[in-house]
Amino acid sequence: MSRALTVIGDDAEAVLSALRRALEGGAAILPLAEGEMQRARHGSIPEVVDDRVALVVQSSGSTGAPKRVALSADALLASAAASDEALDGPGQWILALPAHYIAGINVLVRSIVAGTEPILAPRGHVDPHVFVDTASQFSHPVRYASLVPAQLASLIGTETALETLRSFSRILIGGQRMPDGLLVQALELGLNVTRSYGSSETSGGCVYDGVPIGDTSVRVSDGEVQIAGSVLAEGYLDDDERTAQSFRSDADGRWYRTSDSGVITGGVLRVTGRLDDVIVSGGVNVSLAAVERVVTSLDGLGDAVVVARDDSRWGEVPIVFSTGVASLESVRAAVASQLGVQARPAEVITVESIPLLPSGKPDRVALRSRQAIES
Repeated sequence: MSRALTVIGDDAEAVLSALRRALEGGAAILPLAEGEMQRARHGSIPEVVDDRVALVVQSSGSTGAPKRVALSADALLASAAASDEALDGPGQWILALPAHYIAGINVLVRSIVAGTEPILAPRGHVDPHVFVDTASQFSHPVRYASLVPAQLASLIGTETALETLRSFSRILIGGQRMPDGLLVQALELGLNVTRSYGSSETSGGCVYDGVPIGDTSVRVSDGEVQIAGSVLAEGYLDDDERTAQSFRSDADGRWYRTSDSGVITGGVLRVTGRLDDVIVSGGVNVSLAAVERVVTSLDGLGDAVVVARDDSRWGEVPIVFSTGVASLESVRAAVASQLGVQARPAEVITVESIPLLPSGKPDRVALRSRQAIES
């Protein structure tokens, strides 16, 4: 059995309407960013998909080639139900993320399930004043937002936006690791924030503040975070090999291999980085995520992004990009004190802005390409 697959743009109203039909058994949808639409017309996108598939999400490609994740209506609805249970029940959401991104789609699915109309920010715009004006449209007493850390950091810097955020029942923060300093600042400012962890392959966030929600199970196997439960995707569209690599079944169920490293202590998951972000520098394994955690804790470097650069002597070395200014010596000293001398960055590059993907994540591919050109 199969169902039609409709490719649509990232207009939130159009996605919401098509998503309603898809969840009811209509054509499956593949929402794409405006820039991807033209390429899609010339690409190999099938006209039909398996009848279990309601939604296909094209991943951001923050660390490499994009993937097309196939999700069932059951998985999406399970995710929404688990979120309602973990939060304060059904409520009204503001959409401040792109509608082709899984966190934005989650906002729409939760709204459909709750029977409330989502408040649509202009194309996911996060200008503080626009955000305040958009949030004034709330009509439900239970108010939610889903943001990425960069959006939260921008909003809390404006008093009117901060007051608006204080009126939210809960603010989900996901999409990338939340800097510890930003979390502490948000809590001290009286914001009810919850860190959300998940991916397109898990219908979005399925672990809140380190604790699985709904029937989600989490384990760490050989250092890798793995996830099971009703929220899992069917696999990758027309990519059986990648599906077999990422989704494995055993006596304990079907598990998604995240490629994230982590530890579980007292039932709480802490993600420590990416298994594929470990470089070998001078014969020593160095986690770029660990370096980034140290660097972003330093004054003025909260938006720092750490990538690798080839080095003729050491093999690979960490490179820091940030809009803040700091001396290389101070950064190297801070990193060495916590991670050892092998982890010290080779360079700190000040930029006007950090390039972002539509999801709000740093575009690490663009940063790696930039330093490769400049070096």
